[in-house]
Amino acid sequence: MTSRISATVQQIPKSGIRDFFDIVQTMKDVISLGIGEPDFVTPWHIREAAIYALERGKTSYTANLGTLRLRHAIATYLAKHLHVDYHPKNEILVSVGVSEAIDLALRALINPGDEVLYHEPCYVSYGPTITLAGGRPVPVATRFEENFALNIADLEKAVTPKSKILMINFPSNPTGASITVEKLEELARFCEKHNLIVLSDEIYSELTYDGVTHHSIAAVPGMKDRTILLHGVSKAFAMTGWRIGFACGPADIIEAMMKIHQYSILCAPIMGQEAAVEALERGEFSVNQMRNEYEHRRNFVVAACRDMGLPCLMPQGAFYIFPNITKYGMSSKEFALQLLQEKKVAVVPGSAFGASGEGFVRCSYATSMDKLKIAMERLEEFLQQGFR
Repeated sequence: MTSRISATVQQIPKSGIRDFFDIVQTMKDVISLGIGEPDFVTPWHIREAAIYALERGKTSYTANLGTLRLRHAIATYLAKHLHVDYHPKNEILVSVGVSEAIDLALRALINPGDEVLYHEPCYVSYGPTITLAGGRPVPVATRFEENFALNIADLEKAVTPKSKILMINFPSNPTGASITVEKLEELARFCEKHNLIVLSDEIYSELTYDGVTHHSIAAVPGMKDRTILLHGVSKAFAMTGWRIGFACGPADIIEAMMKIHQYSILCAPIMGQEAAVEALERGEFSVNQMRNEYEHRRNFVVAACRDMGLPCLMPQGAFYIFPNITKYGMSSKEFALQLLQEKKVAVVPGSAFGASGEGFVRCSYATSMDKLKIAMERLEEFLQQGFR
């Protein structure tokens, strides 16, 4: 039946992360630094809000856009933390995770052949989701030597009359790179110059370190009307399994996204929406506790990698490091497989995040300090076996 499958779907590779972790699942006693998921359990007061909602019989569909109560909570939260105002009634859509919000935005905006620029290394779904929406992915490489900063000159080389969208993700998965207000203002002028719409994936916005404050491009003067801000509760609030994301933007674009959402998904689960209200309204203390622990872990793993001679930038956000393994003479996939087989430590090959991720591996420090210490010891043993 292969010939009956869509040619577009056939040409899309399986996720480099999930493909690799199919192998991990067959092994015992592996320490995983791979999946981008908090090791914390969702805080009790958030779980309790969902339990209470069930006890009150909250088990129905909601409005396609999401409950108005949650949309009000989102609007209040974003105004406080990102300094951008959205109308709860028509400028906010609750989605099944940020991944669905990205898909909806792309399908609502792209005509066949439209080009979408995005910086790479990047989250694994960007290119395939653009392709599935009928667009043409245009990755723009960022570099280790430049702290994986997005270079305007490189964007200028990549933009064409067919370019319609710029996708950005800061703090970034997999590099942990952040972005300054000055650079956001440069990006804003670039987008205005070329009449681009921005999809800004800010799912890690709460997880910044060293006193760095996250800034949204939607808050740059003149940019709210050409930006779709994508966010959710999965990462900062340790709520990955609740599957609650949201998209905020101009009312006509949100309406277009809602049309697709109502025919494909209908609405996000009501129990997750009830929990998300509690998270946004009263979850800041828990977020700060988890962020402080992530920062402690980050400092440890970066220092450990550098001490063993593994070049590694200090990430300013998210919960990943992206060490450079080129001097060891292996591809990123070979390195990851050999490390897994010999030392039972799972990391993600950088090639999973695009061609410019080759020569790196992604390690998540969203795991316990005890496991991180063992993983770093095993990694050092691995590197000492004839690599230096």
